[in-house]
Amino acid sequence: MPSLTNRQWRLRSRPQGDMTREHFRWTEQPVAEPGDGEFRVRVRYLSLDPTHRLWVREAPSYFPPVPLGEVMWGSAVGVVEASRHLGFAEGTLVAGRFGFQDYAMSNGAGVMPLPEGIGPVDWFGAYAHIGLTAYFGMMDVAGPKPGETVVVSGAAGAVGSLAGQMARILGCRVVGIAGSEEKCRWLREDLGFDGVINYRAEPVADALHRLCPEGIDVYFDNVGGETLDAVLLQLRLHARVALCGMISQYNQGTWQGPANLGELIFKRAKIEGFLVMDYLHRSSEAIKAISGWLREGKLKYRVDVVNGLENALDALGKLFQGTNQGKLLVRVAGES
Repeated sequence: MPSLTNRQWRLRSRPQGDMTREHFRWTEQPVAEPGDGEFRVRVRYLSLDPTHRLWVREAPSYFPPVPLGEVMWGSAVGVVEASRHLGFAEGTLVAGRFGFQDYAMSNGAGVMPLPEGIGPVDWFGAYAHIGLTAYFGMMDVAGPKPGETVVVSGAAGAVGSLAGQMARILGCRVVGIAGSEEKCRWLREDLGFDGVINYRAEPVADALHRLCPEGIDVYFDNVGGETLDAVLLQLRLHARVALCGMISQYNQGTWQGPANLGELIFKRAKIEGFLVMDYLHRSSEAIKAISGWLREGKLKYRVDVVNGLENALDALGKLFQGTNQGKLLVRVAGES
């Protein structure tokens, strides 16, 4: 049997500003056989996420930074190809933080088999960390009530598009902010958003005054920066702001503080950050709800698939340029 080769992207240096392939090193190594209690995974799909930029900073985020010289971290789905672990049979589709590589060895820590009937693309498009972030961020942190006005930034992205639809399912009026006419059209015509704002075409503050004349009850924030400032000025009494992400800030060395933070006092509003890892023990709840909404046609998603591990780092730039169409994935090997 010919030996297997594991292609990998390893972190070479810490970026100042944009993260590019120059900050990584491509390596190829022989693939080892699993030892007792281990199994080998052939990666099929790799998830590309804004949080990758946080993981390569020198300063820690919710994880310590990726050490220089290590394989770049990343959530992935793969198939168990060889196993000496009683809990993971060969042929099982599994999800875990397998990284930017063809093959990963695991002892099972942090790895879960995919639920029956859910393939890799469906898993990342509607479930996984994406669906769970949208579900718990909207349901638990934001807590929208029927009839309230909900604004979502990054609304055409993987998390934002699901979060906005979930608010509509709860009976809310939803306004989405996105960065192109095509994305805004998708939100309005396919996902049923009540209002859309193209932040590249008009000032967000002006658009919010037009579309939310009575104010905003819930803001689901994926971008931070000037958009957060504009929303704070439009909050209603007892509004809630769920801080999911701040992608506009990730390439900067420091965080830009909100200029209109005093509005939280005047409106007796609250702002709360959250991480999906705090809700993993309740993942079955979210998966059940999301599965039901998908069957009923109440929830839709789309994916943007790039072919080839060699193209993963160039594809990451799409997230920060706003050119991805839905959940961004790399097809490393195999079919969906």
